Amino acid sequence: MSERLQPGDTAPAFTLPDADGKDVSLADHKGRKVIVYFYPAALTPGCTKQACDFTDNLDVLAAAGYDVIGVSPDKPEKLAKFREQENLKVTLVGDPSKETLAAYGAFGEKKLYGKTVTGVIRSTVVVDEQGKVEHAFYNVKATGHVAKIIRDLGV
Repeated sequence: MSERLQPGDTAPAFTLPDADGKDVSLADHKGRKVIVYFYPAALTPGCTKQACDFTDNLDVLAAAGYDVIGVSPDKPEKLAKFREQENLKVTLVGDPSKETLAAYGAFGEKKLYGKTVTGVIRSTVVVDEQGKVEHAFYNVKATGHVAKIIRDLGV
């Protein structure tokens, strides 16, 4: 199981392809706060709800100085279809190798319908302007999570 990040840790650097195949790096956002959220799969009900919640609240988060990046093991083609189908405005990147997911503690053993499986652990990590972890939330629910983040961040 990968190690979970704690507040104060340096957020692992990453460069991953977005829905258009262009590289997106955490370093591109230096000087801004970034909400990096990890979800199991594009085009699934829970992940769609979560992505739509982030899209619906993007202006509020951006006004408070936050950028949002969604990370899944999906390939750019599937992310593009997800973005088009749901009219998403949030930046989506793919991590088919699962290296970034593991580095953030968002891949490993989890309980699914009472069984232990290995997979993506729905997680959200808030990174500050200096690249340090401000908050790390693991095993979050797809619905209601964005509202909780907004409350927790005092946005």
